[in-house]
Amino acid sequence: MSNAQHLATVMVEALIAAVERGLDVVPVVADSTSTAKIAPFINTFPGRLVNVGIAEQAMVGTAAGLAIGGKIAVTCNAAPFLISRANEQVKVDICYNNTNVKLFGLNSGASYGPLASTHHSIDDIAIMRGFGNIQIFAPSCPLECRQIIDYALDHQGPVYIRLDGKALPQLHDDDYRFVPGAIDQLREGNDIALVAMGSTVYEAVDAAAVLAEKGVSAGVIAIPSIRPCDTRQLRQLLQAYPAVISVEEHNVNGGVGSLVAEVLAEGGVAAPLLRLGINDGEYAIAGDRAATRAHHGIDAAGLVRHALRICKGE
Repeated sequence: MSNAQHLATVMVEALIAAVERGLDVVPVVADSTSTAKIAPFINTFPGRLVNVGIAEQAMVGTAAGLAIGGKIAVTCNAAPFLISRANEQVKVDICYNNTNVKLFGLNSGASYGPLASTHHSIDDIAIMRGFGNIQIFAPSCPLECRQIIDYALDHQGPVYIRLDGKALPQLHDDDYRFVPGAIDQLREGNDIALVAMGSTVYEAVDAAAVLAEKGVSAGVIAIPSIRPCDTRQLRQLLQAYPAVISVEEHNVNGGVGSLVAEVLAEGGVAAPLLRLGINDGEYAIAGDRAATRAHHGIDAAGLVRHALRICKGE
C-alpha cells in the first residue's frame, strides 16, 4: 500500500495541529494511550491529556464535564468499549445533553481480528444512528480522515468518528475536499453500484477493477458521512443503476446497507439491493482481516462473485 497511514496517527496529527492553531482540545483516554497512538501529543503538550484508567463510563462523563467547562473534549479508545461499556453515558451525557465532545471509535469493525467478538465493533454505526444530536462519520483514507477530523473539531456539538485499525492508503487526490453530508462517487458505472463505508471502500474499488476486466461496469459509491447524509444525492446516484450491492465491516442491520435500503425504499427506487456485511444474528469470525472478510464475503473477491451472479440474473 503506497502512502498507507494508520488513521489513529492521522487523528493524533490533527489534534496536535488543532492545539497549535489555538483550539482548546483535551483528549481523554481510558488507559488507551497505546491504542490511540497518542504519545506524540503527550510529548508535545505535557499535562493536556486526561487518562481515567480502564473506566470507559468515567472517560465519557469526564469528557462531557470538560466540554461543559468550555473545552473541546475528544475521547480516544477502542470502539467496542466506547460504544458498549459507555453506552448510557454516550446517550445521556453526550447526545441528549448535546455536549461538545468528539468520540473516536478506534480499531472499529473486526480490526482486532483473533481477539474475536469481545473486541469487534460491528454494531457501532447502528447504535449511534439510534441516538440523536450526534453527527457520524466513517473515513476511508488518511486524507479524508484528516479533513473529517478538522471539520469535527471546528463543529459545535457531538461527533462520532469510526476509525479502522489498519494502515490505509490514499484514495483521493490532493485536491479532494470533504463536505459534510456529501456522497463520494469514486467510479462511474452502468451495470451495478457498489456502495461502501470506511475501509471496505477499498474492497469495492478493487472489485470494480476486476469486474471491468470481466466486462461488467461497476460504479463505486462511498458514504463517509452517515449523519448528515445527502440522501437526495444518494438516491439520484443509485437510481441510475439496475442493481446495488452494499458492503461494510459491520452488521448488515443499521449500517450503510440499512441506509441504502431506506433511501431506495423511501425514494421509490426499484433496484434490487444485496447487503453484504456480518449477517443478521451473527458475529464476525475470529481471524485476521483477510480471512474474516473472505469468510463473510465482504472482500473484493466476494463482491466480484456476487456482482457477476446478479448481473447474470441469477
